[in-house]
Amino acid sequence: MNTENITLSGGEKIGLISNLSTMLISGISLLETIDSLLEDSRGNLKKVLEVIREDMAQGKYLYVSFSQFPNIFDEVTVNIIHAAEEAGTLDQTLKDLREYLTKEMEFSDKVKNALIYPLVIACVFFSVLFLILIFVIPKISQVFLRLKVPLPLPTKILIFISNIILHYTIPFLSITAILILGLFYLSRRHKKFFLNILLNLPFISDLARIIDLTRFSRSLSLLLAAGIPITAALSLTKKTVNKEDIARVISSAGESVLSGKRISDALKEAKTIIPVIMIKIIEAGEKSGTLDRSLQEISEHLDYQVSQILTRLLTLMEPLLMVVVGIMVGSMMMAIIAPIYSMIGQVGAR
Repeated sequence: MNTENITLSGGEKIGLISNLSTMLISGISLLETIDSLLEDSRGNLKKVLEVIREDMAQGKYLYVSFSQFPNIFDEVTVNIIHAAEEAGTLDQTLKDLREYLTKEMEFSDKVKNALIYPLVIACVFFSVLFLILIFVIPKISQVFLRLKVPLPLPTKILIFISNIILHYTIPFLSITAILILGLFYLSRRHKKFFLNILLNLPFISDLARIIDLTRFSRSLSLLLAAGIPITAALSLTKKTVNKEDIARVISSAGESVLSGKRISDALKEAKTIIPVIMIKIIEAGEKSGTLDRSLQEISEHLDYQVSQILTRLLTLMEPLLMVVVGIMVGSMMMAIIAPIYSMIGQVGAR
């Protein structure tokens, strides 16, 4: 079975971890738990459980099974399970992991929901534009051509695009499909390049930085709580962030720890990237030996900040989008109405 391409939804993954945690805490063995879950599972979830069941029968650890599904369980999850199995705390760690995954999914949903409104507006606008180009422009253009009305440039552009769509439908659709597929392919193949461009845009850059710091602090907190050495934990959390400057700061923190220094020492050198309050809390956590709890508090604080920013963004975005769409629709309608007024003016002059 090719396990690398198997995926699960966020809800299915959290449900699996939650069920494993609940049944293990109840005293049911891991093998019995898998057998019980297999009875009611279907689809990709059943495939995952079948692989785990087969590995369990061969005496393999759970983390080995999880590592076979890279599209479901990332390196952070696999290493947490590995450390928990070695420490004999799998039941409690699975419970912590469930809470971590739930917060991550809620966090991702907040960001995705903020993008839904502008995408819906864009889709509606382009749908209306497409219908106008197919049904309205052809009829009006015939009238203009018969009466030989002088047309402004925007009207000529609309008629030109409408003619291409109507008279060269197959080539138009083919070229459009090729362009979309090409962009999709390039974005997948050079994901990091396009992501860096997007994340360095003025307003998005600050929001992306806070999102990365939230994921960094939450992941590092869980890894340290699971008993993973801090150097290994930093190496893993570096893969959870998207912005290169934050990844460099995390690498620098790992080097500081290897040289006998503290994480906060490296973070102090990046005050323009890392908030001062975050550095202070981490420093206090290192001194008191409660770094994992301090990082958890930081992640909750940053999560709240992201929620506030997204709320403000949506509040500002709604009227702004309406203005932009209004200007675009108004410009399009003027391109249609202007020649009609011109024609009426000529008739009136006669």
